[in-house]
Amino acid sequence: MDEDKERFSAIHPAVAPLSYLLGKWKGEGEGGYPTINSFRYGEELHFSHPAPGKPVIAYSHKTWKLDSGMPMHSESGYWRPKPDGSIEVVIAQSTGLAEVLKGTHSAEDKLIKLQSQVVANASKVREISRVYEMVNGELHYVVQMATNLAALQPHLKAVLKKLP
Repeated sequence: MDEDKERFSAIHPAVAPLSYLLGKWKGEGEGGYPTINSFRYGEELHFSHPAPGKPVIAYSHKTWKLDSGMPMHSESGYWRPKPDGSIEVVIAQSTGLAEVLKGTHSAEDKLIKLQSQVVANASKVREISRVYEMVNGELHYVVQMATNLAALQPHLKAVLKKLP
């Protein structure tokens, strides 16, 4: 019985290089874009490894207004790291937009770079890129976006600390 428990609690070898992400992260971010007013927000990310026998990380993300705590945005999906340093990500947003991204991950640099392959159900968004990086124990990310009205440029950035 203990042998089965250990086998199912182990981290899949493809997930191991990104195991530093596993858990909950919380912090603040800021956003803006030429077509919207700048804003600040609170945020929580959750990365889990729900199926240790599978090379997948479950991802959920929620944001709220700092002054009122009112929910703003949420998204969830799956990250599929590959042993060759590539990664595939699918994300569904609360706005109805869906993303399929591909990119690279480096365990040594603790750096993940993602570029949209498909942005579906979006009337204006054409392209999305995401970069996640560990800096001094904090998770930093930048999301860039291109729309029908503007080229790829910064949209969101945040700094998050891992919760105990």
